Amino acid sequence: MNSEKSVLILGANSDVAKECAKLYLQKDFRVMMASRNLESMEKFIKENHLNADQVDLLYFDAVDFASHQKFYSELPFKPNIVLYSAGFLVQNHEAFQDFEKTLTMMHTNYCGAVSILNIIAMDISNKNLEKIIGLSSLSGVRGRKSNFVYGSTKSAFTIYLAGLRQKLSSRNIKVNVFVLGYIRSKINEGLQLNESLMMEPDYVAKKIVNVGNSFVNVPNIKWKAIYLILKNLPESLVAKLP
Repeated sequence: MNSEKSVLILGANSDVAKECAKLYLQKDFRVMMASRNLESMEKFIKENHLNADQVDLLYFDAVDFASHQKFYSELPFKPNIVLYSAGFLVQNHEAFQDFEKTLTMMHTNYCGAVSILNIIAMDISNKNLEKIIGLSSLSGVRGRKSNFVYGSTKSAFTIYLAGLRQKLSSRNIKVNVFVLGYIRSKINEGLQLNESLMMEPDYVAKKIVNVGNSFVNVPNIKWKAIYLILKNLPESLVAKLP
C-alpha cells in the first residue's frame, strides 16, 4: 500500500472507527482521526501502541456546520478515503419527550454528514479522493414503531449516499454504505439486545476497510437475512414488529 495515501475518519471516537483506524495504519495509510474528544483518541493511541507519527488528531464537531468548511480547508492531507462514522442515539420514547435530543440525532446522523460530505465531494481539486464510506443502520430500512425517529435519520443518510454515489460516478469515486445491526459498542450500552446477533467492532471494521464496490454492505449472514426480510416484508407485517 502506498504510504502517501490518507484516510479521514469523521466521528473517530466510536468503537468501530477506532478499529478501522488500526487497520488503516496496518495498511500504511496516514490516518486523520477527527472527533470532539481528542483526549479519548490520544489515550486510544497510547494504549494500543500505535505509531503516533502516522496519525493526525483533529477536532471535528459534526453539528457545528459553520465550522466544516474551515475544518476541511485546514486538513493536513486531502484524503483518498473518507469514513463518516459519527452517530448519536436516543430511544424512541425519549425522542418523543425531548425534541432537543431528537434534533441532535438529526444533526449528527444526517445533517452533519451532508454538510461535511458535500464540502468534500465538491472539492474537484482533490484528485486523490477515491472512496466515501458511510455507516448507516438496519433501523433505517423500514419504519418500525420502536425506533422510527432514529431510523429516519439513518434512512435519510442512506438515501443521500445513494445519490452521492451517482453524482460522483463520473469522477470514478466510489460511495459505500454499511447497513449495520447490533454492535458491542458504547452507543448500545445499557440496551437489552439479542446476544446471538451481536457483532464485535473489529469484525465490522475489517468489512469496512476491505469494502469492494457494492453500494449496500451488510456484515454478518444473520443480518443480511434480516435486511432482506425487512426490505421485502409486507407493510401489514411490519406493523406487527416491535
